[in-house]
Amino acid sequence: MSSYELAMTLGSALFFMLLVAWISYRQTRGTATTQAGYFLAGRGLSAVFIAGSLLLTNLSAEQLIGLNGSAYGHNMSSMGWEVTAALATICMAFVFLPRYLAGAFTTLPEFLNQRFDGDVRRLSVLLFLLGYGLVTIPSVLYSGSIAVLQLFDLPLLLDVPFGTALAVTIVAIGLVGALYAVFGGLRAVAVSDTLNGVGLLVIGVAVPWLGLSALGNGSLEHGVVRLLSEHTEKLNAIGAATDPTPFGTLFTGMIFANLFYWCTNQYVIQRTLGAKNLAEGQKGVLLSGYFKVLVPFMMMLPGVIAFHLYGGSQSVGGLASIDLAYPRLIRDLLPGYAMGFFLAVLLGAVFSSFNSLLNSAATLFCIDIYLPYKAARGASPLDDGQVVTLARRASVVIALLSFIVAPMLQYAPEGLWQVIRVFTGFYNIPMIAIVLVGLFSQRVPAFAAKWVIVFHIVAYGLLQFVFKQQVPVHFLHLYAILFCLEVAMMLFAGYRWPVHGKAHFEPLEKVDMQPWKFAIPCAATLMSCVVGLYLTLSPIGLVDGISASYTPLMATLIAVNIIVWWRFLRAPANVAESV
Repeated sequence: MSSYELAMTLGSALFFMLLVAWISYRQTRGTATTQAGYFLAGRGLSAVFIAGSLLLTNLSAEQLIGLNGSAYGHNMSSMGWEVTAALATICMAFVFLPRYLAGAFTTLPEFLNQRFDGDVRRLSVLLFLLGYGLVTIPSVLYSGSIAVLQLFDLPLLLDVPFGTALAVTIVAIGLVGALYAVFGGLRAVAVSDTLNGVGLLVIGVAVPWLGLSALGNGSLEHGVVRLLSEHTEKLNAIGAATDPTPFGTLFTGMIFANLFYWCTNQYVIQRTLGAKNLAEGQKGVLLSGYFKVLVPFMMMLPGVIAFHLYGGSQSVGGLASIDLAYPRLIRDLLPGYAMGFFLAVLLGAVFSSFNSLLNSAATLFCIDIYLPYKAARGASPLDDGQVVTLARRASVVIALLSFIVAPMLQYAPEGLWQVIRVFTGFYNIPMIAIVLVGLFSQRVPAFAAKWVIVFHIVAYGLLQFVFKQQVPVHFLHLYAILFCLEVAMMLFAGYRWPVHGKAHFEPLEKVDMQPWKFAIPCAATLMSCVVGLYLTLSPIGLVDGISASYTPLMATLIAVNIIVWWRFLRAPANVAESV
C-alpha cells in the first residue's frame, strides 16, 4: 500500500468515525447524568437502536475473520453459532424479557438477588467480572487489533516489531472505544452501534457482490453459477463429526450456549433492559434474530468465494492460514477509497463489543458490588451524579486492565478461540440453569444455586483439564450434560428442601408491558427462515444439486407461514394484542 493509498484509507476511516461520534454526541448529550440514563439509556431505547446495538455487540472482528476462515477451510457448518441464535432471541422476547422488564431490573445479578439471595448475586457478579475483565474484553481488543494488522501490515508500515505494533493498536482501539462507554453511557453505545451497524450491512452486501463478480470474471451471474456448480460441498451447513460444528451439537449444548448469551449475558441483555416498553423490546430482539439469519451470507459466503479464488489452504498457491481468507479478499476486492470505510466499520464493530462490555462491567460493579456494600455498612446513599462518576472511574480501571491482558493472548498455546471457549464454559451453563430454574420453580432454595455454581466450576475444570483424554466428548455435548445435571440438582433440592413461602417478584413495571401484537407471527417466520436456510445449505438443497424433496419442503414452510399470518391477522384485535 502506497503512502497515498494509506493516507486516503486513514482519512476516509477517520471521517466516518468522526461522523458516527458527532451524531452519537448530538443524540445523547445530557442523557448520561443519572443512573437510569447512564446504565439503561433512561429506559427509552426503541426497537431500531436495540436491534442495531445487539447486532454490533454480538458481531466483531473475530466473527469477520473466524467465520469466513471456517468457511474457507471447511464448510458452512459453523453458521450454527449464528443462525440458531434466532431461537434464543425468540425465548428472550417471550420468556425472559417480560419478566426482566416487569421487575425493572438493571442487571441479571439484581434479578438473582431478588429470586435467591445476596450470596448468589455476589457469586454471579464475580464470575461475570472475571470473565469480562480477563478474557472477553481483552479478546475483543486482541482480535480487532490482529484484524487491523493483517489487513494493513502495520509492522511493516511503522517499521516496528509485531508485538509493538500489536500493543499500540490495542491501546489506540481501546482508548477510542472507551470514550463512548465512559462519557456517553448506554445510549451513546446504542446509537453508535446502530450507525456502525448500517456500515456493516453495506460491507456485508458489497463484499459478496464484488466477490461473485470477481469469481465470474466480471459477471455476477457467471460467478453465482460457478459458486453453485463447483465444490458445492463448501456450501454444506450440515456438519459432520470432523467439522468445526457437528450438526448434532445444534440440539444439545448449542441451545444452552445461545440461551446464556442472548438471555442472561449482562453485556448483551442490558440494551433490552433499557427498552422504552415491552413491545419495542420484543421488536428489537426479534429483528436482531433476523439479522443473525443473514450472517452466513455476509460473513461466511466470502470465505467460500475465497476458496474458489485462491484454492484451499492445503493446495498449491492456497493461503497459509484460513484466517487470512477474509483479509486477502478485502485487499483484492475493495478499491482504495473504500478501504477506509471498511476499516471504520471493522473498528466500529470492535468498539461496539468493547464499549458494551465496559459499560456492563461498570454497571455490575456499581449496582451489584459497591452500592450493596455501602448500604450494608449503613452509609448514606449516593446521588445520581456520584454513581455515574463511580461508574466512569470503574470503566477506566477495567479498560486499563484490558490493555495489559490483551497483548498476552498472543502467547495462548492453542489460540484465541480456545481461550474464549474454555473460559466461557466456566460460567455460561450454571448461569442459564440457575436463571431458568429461578423463573419457573418457586420451591428451589438459594443454597441449591450456590451448589450448582461450585459443582460446575469443579466438574467442568476436571473434564477440560484433567480427564479430557479419558472423556472425549465434544465441548457442546458436555455443556448439555452438565446443564441437565445441574437442573436436576436444583429441582431435587427444591423437592427435598423446599423454600418456606413462595419466591415471588414485585412487579414495578416502570415501562408499558403491553406486548407487540405481531410478535408471534414474526417469531414463526423467523424460525421458518432458520429451517429454510438449513434445507437450502444441505444435500437436500444446493449441495450436489437440488433434490426432488427440496421444493415440496420449502413450499410447506411457505404455506405454514401464510396460514399463521392469515389466522393472526383475521383474529380480533383484542385477542391478538393479549397473546
